[in-house]
Amino acid sequence: MSVKDTKAEVNTITYDKDKIEDKVGSIYEAIVIMGKRAEQINAEIRTELHNKLDEFAVHNSTLEEVFETENKLRSLNITKSFQSQLQLLLKNG
Repeated sequence: MSVKDTKAEVNTITYDKDKIEDKVGSIYEAIVIMGKRAEQINAEIRTELHNKLDEFAVHNSTLEEVFETENKLRSLNITKSFQSQLQLLLKNG
């Protein structure tokens, strides 16, 4: 099978099986070690992702507070408007 015939991703890295086996002693042990390292990397990435998502969660709640404040200000302005109209009616009434 030619390298051109594979459907591997462009960023796929191939390793020399013999070099890996020489370092560990057995290709199966090397696969186990690579699997454990992959789990460690996955855990690190997951932790990093959760930390980033937590940052956005804080901003989302802050945005909700801003929208609440804007709504309260609109309500207050409407209330003031009605009060001023009522006072004019009472004066002219």
